[in-house]
Amino acid sequence: MTTISAASPPIGRTVKKWLLPAVPFAILVALWGLAVLLFDPPVGVLPSPALVFEAPFNSDPYLANVGASVQRLILGFLVAASTGVVVGVAAGLSKPIAEFLGPLTTFMNALSGIAWIPLAVAWFGPGTGMVVFIVWNAAFFLVFGNTMLGVRLVPDVLQNGLLTLGASRMDVIRQVIVPGAMPYIMSGLRSGLGFGWRAVIAAELVGASLGLGAWIFEQQEFSRMDNIMAGALTIGVIGMVMDRWLLAPLERRTIERWGMVGSAS
Repeated sequence: MTTISAASPPIGRTVKKWLLPAVPFAILVALWGLAVLLFDPPVGVLPSPALVFEAPFNSDPYLANVGASVQRLILGFLVAASTGVVVGVAAGLSKPIAEFLGPLTTFMNALSGIAWIPLAVAWFGPGTGMVVFIVWNAAFFLVFGNTMLGVRLVPDVLQNGLLTLGASRMDVIRQVIVPGAMPYIMSGLRSGLGFGWRAVIAAELVGASLGLGAWIFEQQEFSRMDNIMAGALTIGVIGMVMDRWLLAPLERRTIERWGMVGSAS
C-alpha cells in the first residue's frame, strides 16, 4: 500500500505553479510560427521561431555579450543596493531629513535611468564605467526611497520599548528598524533590479562595444533579425528569471518572516 505524505503538495498545485505560466508563451510561439507558415515573410522581416532559437548557437560572441551585460548589472546593482540601503536607513532615522529628501527622491526617480546616458557618455566615456553608472542611477533612488519609507513606518512604540529595556540606539536599529523596514527594502531591491536590467540594455545600445544591447544594435546593420530577436528574448528571459526565481521568493520570505502575511504552507 502506497503512503502519500501529507506534507507533499498536491499534483494540481504543482502543475499550476510550473506549467500554467508557460501556457501564454507557448501560445505566442505557436501564433508566431503560424504567421510565418501562412504569410512566408522574408527572414529579414520575421524569421521563424526555429531560426531565432538556433541563432545563439550559431553566433560565437553571443555568450560573451550575455556575460558582459550580466556582469555590468551585478556590479552596478551591488553598488546601488548597498548605498541605497545604508543612505536610506540613515535618512529615515530623521524625520526632518526624510521630509527634506522626499521631493528630491521623487524627482530623481522620474529622471533616473536612460535620461542620464548622454551625460554619462560625456563623463565616463563609452564602456563599462558608463553602463555601471546608469545602472546605479536607475536602481539607487528606488532602493533609497523604499528603504527610507520603510524606516519611517516602523512603529515608534517598538523602538521606545527596546530603549526602555536599556538597549542602545544601534541595538534598536539592528533589531527593530532594519527588520521592520525589510519588506520595503526588498520591494525596492526587486524594482531596482528590474529597472537596472533595462538600463543596462539601453546604455549598451549607445555606449558599449560588448553586451546584449550593443550586439542587438550591431546585428541591425546586417539585417540579422534572427539574432536581434534572439537577443530580445534573452533579455526577457534573464529579467524574468531574476525576478521570478530570485527576488520574488526572497521578498515573499521576508514578508512572511516579519509577520505581515502567513506562510502558504
